[in-house]
Amino acid sequence: MATIQRALLSVYDKTGLVPFAQRLAARGIELLSTGGTARILRDAGLEVIELGDFTGFPEMLDGRVKTLHPRVHAGLLYIRGNPEHEAAMQEHGLLPIDLVVVNLYPFEATVSRPGVTLEEAIENIDIGGPSMLRSAAKNHAFVTVVTDPADYDEVAAQIEQNGNTTLELRRRLAAKVFARTAAYDSHIATHLPRLFAVADGREAPVQPAGLHLHAPLVQTLRYGENPHQAAALYGAFGDYFEQLHGKELSYNNILDLTAAARLIAEFGGESPTLAILKHTNPCGVGQADSLRDAWEKAFATDRQAPFGGIIAANVPLDAPTAEAIAGIFSEVIVAPEFTADALAILQKKKNLRLVRVLRDPRDPATPEVRSVGAGSYLWQEPDHRTIDPGELRIVTRRQPTEAELRAMLFGWRVVKHVKSNAIVYAAADRTLGIGAGQMSRVDASRIAVWKAQEAGLSLQGSVVCSDAFFPFPDGLIAAAEAGATAAIQPGGSVRDPEVIAAADERGMAMAFTGCRHFRH
Repeated sequence: MATIQRALLSVYDKTGLVPFAQRLAARGIELLSTGGTARILRDAGLEVIELGDFTGFPEMLDGRVKTLHPRVHAGLLYIRGNPEHEAAMQEHGLLPIDLVVVNLYPFEATVSRPGVTLEEAIENIDIGGPSMLRSAAKNHAFVTVVTDPADYDEVAAQIEQNGNTTLELRRRLAAKVFARTAAYDSHIATHLPRLFAVADGREAPVQPAGLHLHAPLVQTLRYGENPHQAAALYGAFGDYFEQLHGKELSYNNILDLTAAARLIAEFGGESPTLAILKHTNPCGVGQADSLRDAWEKAFATDRQAPFGGIIAANVPLDAPTAEAIAGIFSEVIVAPEFTADALAILQKKKNLRLVRVLRDPRDPATPEVRSVGAGSYLWQEPDHRTIDPGELRIVTRRQPTEAELRAMLFGWRVVKHVKSNAIVYAAADRTLGIGAGQMSRVDASRIAVWKAQEAGLSLQGSVVCSDAFFPFPDGLIAAAEAGATAAIQPGGSVRDPEVIAAADERGMAMAFTGCRHFRH
């Protein structure tokens, strides 16, 4: 294949641009460029031909029209060696463009800014850029197209070695272009209806009109939930989590650690809090003045289930806690930071994965999407609802004590992350028994009581927390018999009066939240 003779460079993101262009120029490649890109290249001492001089047509309409020209797209799209194409190019005096370097206006970043206007968003919809990228990618048999600065070095190295790029690389770059333009258009399709509604004074739609899923491949996983299932991780995982040590994360590890990170985020920068999870369900959560003591409280809830589990902390993990944790087998430990001494202790376990949380994973802008088979998907807003003490409605004759109220608020944040039907028995600073994922709420309560008994924990004076209303008094009565003196639940059952009466008969305090936290 002939060597690359001419390159068109027009980028918004100038990262690595000058060194890359210098390597091209050193090979004698003619550089075409536009606007700010051309200025930067000239300031670096490179010889650049303005695209308007190349096409014979100046930029116009505030730069909206500059690359939409036959001399550009014919130079990109013509099939080298095709007699008819060669004749047309010669007849009209058109020249080939062999390399295109383009990235796009920052539409995604623009619409993510608070208060962005419709006009700002519209002006950041790139037209010429995607057109050039698609033309070049379509004709990748002859044209190299680069849209990611991360690819500059490989492209330059191949040109320096062979005068051109390999077909394998051009195919890879072309596929990357179509993934990029698809993602770009999906952002536009998702955000414009909301901006149109705001501009028209209408309520913005919550659900997108169409579901556009475009997420880059992060890594291919060894397998999925089971060894016979292929799996991969996509999206912005690396923006939220950084693995510091241990084996490669598995599909199940990622499910578990993200669930653990969301749960522990409920406790923000409060007193040191530690959670242990297994199969996305909490086994125990504890809070104390030190993380080491918080670990003891969490572990005491269930000393069996944490084997092979996930541990999450809301504060930097220190050496005393690391020493305690090292006594059992864990799959993953998640924390905002690890002290040097803690790392030294935990890194002795070569397979233990240590993951740093870089930012709050409870991103309100990221919806929950689940495949239900048959080519169908469920979409919903994430459940980031919190409860303030002032929002609680005390429905019993007896008001909760200060300790009971703190236990209610502690347990309510935990039960939100337990699979339904969910029951949590809690004190003000720890879980005492957890029942998850049962077909009846009474069974979930029985399991929670049994777990507490197995752990040797008393439920006397505890608070029972239910993710959804008690449909019958029997669940509350069972909790009272187990030792609970207070309850927190959403309320909303047709039998609420019966449940309240049962609580009053037993001298219990009960709060309604008015908010359900089903988790399937």
